[in-house]
Amino acid sequence: MDIESPDVKPSNTPEWSVSDLSGALKRTLEDAFGFVRVRGEISGYRGPVGSGHVYFSLKDQNAKIDAVIWKGVFGRLKTRPQEGLEVIATGKITTFAGKSSYQIIIDSLEPAGVGALMALLEERRKKLAAEGLFDEARKQLIPYLPGVIGVVTSPTGAVIRDILHRLEDRFPRNVLVWPVRVQGETSANEVAAAIAGFNALPRGGRIPRPDVIIVARGGGSLEDLMGFNEEAVVRAAAASQIPLVSAVGHETDWTLIDHAADLRAPTPTGAAEKVVPVRAELMSLVADLSRRQAGAMRRLSDRRRSELRALARALPAPEAVLSGPRQRLDLAATRLAPALARNARAHETRLAGLAQRLGRHSPSARLAGYAARLDGLSSRLRAGRDALLRAERLRVSRAAERVEDLAQRSRRAFAQGLTRRRDGLGSLWALMRSLGPDSVLARGYALVRDEAGALVRGVAQAHAGQGLSVQVSDGRFAVTVSGGGDAPPPRPARPPRKEAPKAGQGDLF
Repeated sequence: MDIESPDVKPSNTPEWSVSDLSGALKRTLEDAFGFVRVRGEISGYRGPVGSGHVYFSLKDQNAKIDAVIWKGVFGRLKTRPQEGLEVIATGKITTFAGKSSYQIIIDSLEPAGVGALMALLEERRKKLAAEGLFDEARKQLIPYLPGVIGVVTSPTGAVIRDILHRLEDRFPRNVLVWPVRVQGETSANEVAAAIAGFNALPRGGRIPRPDVIIVARGGGSLEDLMGFNEEAVVRAAAASQIPLVSAVGHETDWTLIDHAADLRAPTPTGAAEKVVPVRAELMSLVADLSRRQAGAMRRLSDRRRSELRALARALPAPEAVLSGPRQRLDLAATRLAPALARNARAHETRLAGLAQRLGRHSPSARLAGYAARLDGLSSRLRAGRDALLRAERLRVSRAAERVEDLAQRSRRAFAQGLTRRRDGLGSLWALMRSLGPDSVLARGYALVRDEAGALVRGVAQAHAGQGLSVQVSDGRFAVTVSGGGDAPPPRPARPPRKEAPKAGQGDLF
């Protein structure tokens, strides 16, 4: 016995399956409209998909309709679809049962002018550009290896996972995520507040201040990305003191924040690649530079050691420098004592001659008459002679002491002069090293000689086809003059150089 539910009322309305109802609606819509011409703005255009077909929307201020261009028709179109372009599309209205929606199958496309939305964005772009917000001069450099990376994006989307995964692969860094809505009416204010919030974080505070900010969002239609075209977002990006990277949409998507950001990345993954280097490559580079530095230090040490040995071999031995002055001093010391003795004997001889002359010139008669006086005079003469001899001996002794003092002073003067000349020789040697050709060549200069070995000092001495020899710090090589050139302007006359005093031994005394 069948029992009917009290809520079910009998009806004679025929039953439709979903497919039958969808087919009936499709036929009704196609019969009622057929081919139509629709004016609207292209939105959500991404180019042909893998099958070659093109899917986008036509919209105006109040409505939007899906549009399809089949692969064969797309290849014949004279006007290709562009995002934001206002067009007149001719085609057939039909339905798509899989989504219970209607759409237009476009057969031809004509441009109708720039869309209102694109015109608004262009006007806004020109206004902000006139204020200097897009100038390249105000853009900051992205740090090579930031310690903390701030990301402004939705915490639930695939974008943040792509960024974290890419950072983990290249160079793991600390990441601060500021969650925002990336679509909708409040999106622009939240993104602007996030950028300002990161900049407001103090350095060394409880929450670390980011070294770079990434503003990221996945792809979408122009309407979906409108939040990143708002003035509040653009001004916040331009005012950011922290370098900012814009990664909004796909590579073909451009928003106004891309112009104000310090760097634009084609995708969020690309932004992660731009803010950090590859750790393995960096470690390899550091290791290679370390090896090159160690090798350079070894080569420099070996070269300096070889130069020091060569200079040591070129310097004379101390014994060879002092042997000549030492011999002259010994010769002077040996000649001093005989000279003093000869001087004393000469004075004695002179005194003896004077005594003999006095004895010869005394008259005999006067000697006879003045015998007593002569005896007194003789005694006085003998006493005077003795006193004179004592005085002479005293003077000779004092002269000997003076000579000895002079000898000591001469030895001290010789030692001081030797020290002074040794210092002067060291200064001249350092000057010779700094002004020598090898030192000049080591600083990057070169000596150019012709076939005869003469130095080429100007362009006028060289002619085309002439073979020259170029000497650099580590060798020589031959070159051939391929063409002449203008002679350099004459150099101003230099004042005459003062000749340095010639170094020499000098006089002993």
